[in-house]
Amino acid sequence: MPKNVNRQPTLKPQDLYVLLALAAWGDAATTYAQLAAFAELSVSEVHGALKRAEQARLMAFDGKRPLLIKAAFKEFLFSGAKYAFPPARTTMVAGVPTAYAAAPLSAHIAPSADPPPVWPSALGSRRGIGLTPLYPSVPSAALRSPALYENLALFDALRSGNARERNLAQQLFEARL
Repeated sequence: MPKNVNRQPTLKPQDLYVLLALAAWGDAATTYAQLAAFAELSVSEVHGALKRAEQARLMAFDGKRPLLIKAAFKEFLFSGAKYAFPPARTTMVAGVPTAYAAAPLSAHIAPSADPPPVWPSALGSRRGIGLTPLYPSVPSAALRSPALYENLALFDALRSGNARERNLAQQLFEARL
């Protein structure tokens, strides 16, 4: 008896990670290899992520150059991504600050007495409540690129923050995109 196979394409967390990296890269032309090095992923992971994002109509190719479809990407980022990739919290850990504890939100939101959200990582300088990143290479890649770090931190504020943090993160994303 043939086995039913679900051929429905599904976005993976690394797909959104690659799209956030592509947004941080800017309008400069990029290759799969450059984007893979930037995000600390393999070329095949970047290729698969971009193909799935293209199927989801979040990006398109101009020749061989990947380009975000900004209206669709913003709609997904602001309305759907927090449901597709919900926050997974851990215990107190050392890590890299994210969400409201990282730039650019940290300049707008006063710290509270609660421990800040952090991506668990040996590279981190702060202790806080662990927030599992979209992909394991997020903390080290973010520390090498301020623009990527800010995009990832803003996304974490969208998916895990309170209403004020989410609204501010959305406004800051609007200005970036």
